Amino acid sequence: MTDLRKHAADIHEQFSDSLNLTVDEIEDRLETLVSEYRVPIDEAHRSIVSSYLDEADMDRDDLSGGSTEAATVADVDAPEEWLDLTVKIVDLWEPGADSIAQVGLLGDETGTIKFTKWAKSDLPELEESAVYRLGSVVTDEYQGRFSVKLNSSTTVEELDTDIEVGDDSTEVEGALVDIQSGSGLIKRCPEENCTRVLQNGRCSEHGEVDGEFDLRIKGVLDDGVEIHETIFNQESTEELTGITLDEAQQMAMDALDTEVVVEEMREAVLGRYYRVSGPTLGRYVLANDIERLGAPTDAESVLIKARSL
Repeated sequence: MTDLRKHAADIHEQFSDSLNLTVDEIEDRLETLVSEYRVPIDEAHRSIVSSYLDEADMDRDDLSGGSTEAATVADVDAPEEWLDLTVKIVDLWEPGADSIAQVGLLGDETGTIKFTKWAKSDLPELEESAVYRLGSVVTDEYQGRFSVKLNSSTTVEELDTDIEVGDDSTEVEGALVDIQSGSGLIKRCPEENCTRVLQNGRCSEHGEVDGEFDLRIKGVLDDGVEIHETIFNQESTEELTGITLDEAQQMAMDALDTEVVVEEMREAVLGRYYRVSGPTLGRYVLANDIERLGAPTDAESVLIKARSL
């Protein structure tokens, strides 16, 4: 089965009870977006799902996940993926909204991650220190921090076992050699429970929206031996660059271009040496703590320059 066909089959499974669709017509729509408009396959998938949600007058949380696969907490490195997790409930805290039944921290041998269980999901109560097999949870992301959501499609099975929850925090250091695309002054979707970064003023789920400004750096630290992809949220980006969100907005307004912000950030931080510590989610280290270090040695500089060419 081709990649397009697999995506089409997953979408068909999600809407087969609500809309009269065929896998072929879904694949044709995917083909048009991917081949003619050069839309990445995952973005095309989300766009088509959003249009079918509107057509079926459904909420995203009403969807089933289509095909899912067993995963670990460390595998969560992208939003809107459907996974099966076997985890222990590490901590629970008071929900901040009536729409949320439970919120807290769950984990496995690879680390921990925040979870949210929606009130309308009508799922059983999760108990602290208990172990569960959770089927069809959906991943989410906000300011570089990933989480999982339990909705009406999620299955919950309590297991008579225990899990030794791992520590997913790490510490890396090196020269900051690259600031990746999607960094600087960005806009996020303002809709409730949606924090997706807008592309050309559009949210992949909610279409054209008046976004809310945020700061983010997706950087690459190089220690001369290996590279470490690191995400800095608004707070850590302000600490790293000395540029506040208000200052970044003013810079972009004066220049009529948001790109001036990321260029200013590059001038401020590229080539400098840092130690960063925080949780690891997928391939990213989330920068909770930042320490500016001295310049790399001559040998390190040669290695870093060679790796960045």
